[in-house]
Amino acid sequence: MRRPVLTFGLLLSLVLPVLPIAPASATAQNTISWAPCQDDATAECGTLTVPVDWDKPGGQTFELALARRKATDPAARIGSLVINPGGPGGSGVDAVLGGWLGFTPEITSRFDVVGFDPRGVARSHPILCSLELATQAPDPLSLKSQADFDALLAFNERYRQDCRSRTGPLFDQVHTGNVIRDLDALRAALGDDKLSYYGVSYGTLIGQLYAERYPSRVRALALDSNMDHSLGTTAFLDTESQTAQDSFDEFVAWCDRTASCALHGRDIRALWKELLARADRGELHLPGRPEITLTKLGLIGQAFGAFYGPAYKELAEFLVALESGAQTGRAILTPAPTQEVVNDASQIFCQDYLLPIRDYREYARIVRRSAAIAPDMLISPPGHTLAAACLGTPGPIPNPQHRLNVSGTPTLLLGNAVHDPATAYPWAVNAARQIGREARLLTYEGWGHGIYGRGECPTAAFDDYLTSLAVPDKGARCPAIPPAELSTLRARPLPGPMPGLPGWVPTAR
Repeated sequence: MRRPVLTFGLLLSLVLPVLPIAPASATAQNTISWAPCQDDATAECGTLTVPVDWDKPGGQTFELALARRKATDPAARIGSLVINPGGPGGSGVDAVLGGWLGFTPEITSRFDVVGFDPRGVARSHPILCSLELATQAPDPLSLKSQADFDALLAFNERYRQDCRSRTGPLFDQVHTGNVIRDLDALRAALGDDKLSYYGVSYGTLIGQLYAERYPSRVRALALDSNMDHSLGTTAFLDTESQTAQDSFDEFVAWCDRTASCALHGRDIRALWKELLARADRGELHLPGRPEITLTKLGLIGQAFGAFYGPAYKELAEFLVALESGAQTGRAILTPAPTQEVVNDASQIFCQDYLLPIRDYREYARIVRRSAAIAPDMLISPPGHTLAAACLGTPGPIPNPQHRLNVSGTPTLLLGNAVHDPATAYPWAVNAARQIGREARLLTYEGWGHGIYGRGECPTAAFDDYLTSLAVPDKGARCPAIPPAELSTLRARPLPGPMPGLPGWVPTAR
């Protein structure tokens, strides 16, 4: 049995050539030469030279890839708004070119919107790994013995060495502690005395750590769907399981009250249990792609991907197609084109989070604990897959978890959905508590991942904060937009820790 080829939600389907690492001696190039982007001449692209290792500024360098759309009203321009769409592995360049984050004219008229591909991602000297080797990764739900656990550790080490040999010295320097130093060099090169920033999902970790290191250089940090970088193995996986199960419960409740749901009036939990059993026996195939067998992990990942929208209507129709064995239909997450090498940004996570598990006995206990917390979902696809993929990472890691220590910044805006499937609402609450008086938390009472664009309330709050530095009242909450009305609001792709974005390839067995 094989697990999905690409680590959930953290791999780019577009693999670009590695730019050569130069032996330059400057800490960072202070100017950016902008030119029309090759993929879209209405935007500008450029690069910024930064050190591979910021602690060795006289050493090798590489090019950080950039894209921007200039403010449409130059007379009202405030400055640059640097954005990151999450992941790790989301391309800020693609987010700018494709308008992924859906900023309103209030933002695009007054800011140059600037995206960057973080080090190791897409055009910024990507981490490259063998796709053939990736297909051999053990399924984290298939481990049954200490021998299986040892085989996973051995595979992870072999895979790390493959990625390191293909990527070069940058492989060991892709952690977010270095990304925020790249970001500060970008701020300076853009000519901004202080940083205005919007980050979603894993992009919030960049903003949080920037505020901690460079408090006097912050103008506004808008952090949407927050990470919590203080969590150890148990707390991280427990909260990931809880929020995945919560999203499943919300899907069931929506179908119960919505006549247009394809499973309205059905016992969805019983159907789901049957589908999981069929997946375990190798009897489920991706609708429209009968040559692809869905594993149990693959099925759970399909549901989890739908929770990001949330695409409840589509998920219900997908489950009906699976139940009937339909040979036509559309999966929630579609396979991405295969390449000889993949840009595996999961290695960034492994340098930011140390989540040790001693042996199979402890691993099995964690899986049982997760199943007790999440009786339908069983695990969190991104949380548990990443934890398994990072096992055996040599310590100490360069950017380990810690409680945030932010002092002296302007107010930072944190936002989160109560029913976010990936970045649990308690993460945002905890991050805001760690930051303290410098944080203001905005709660969206609905569903999905990322709250900007979910109706007037959260969108206006973020716009007002970024443009005028106005913050919501303490305890502010925004009402939910019903899931059936979200398709037009959230039509854009949103990279993050989920299967299928930006790329996910299930494997036939």
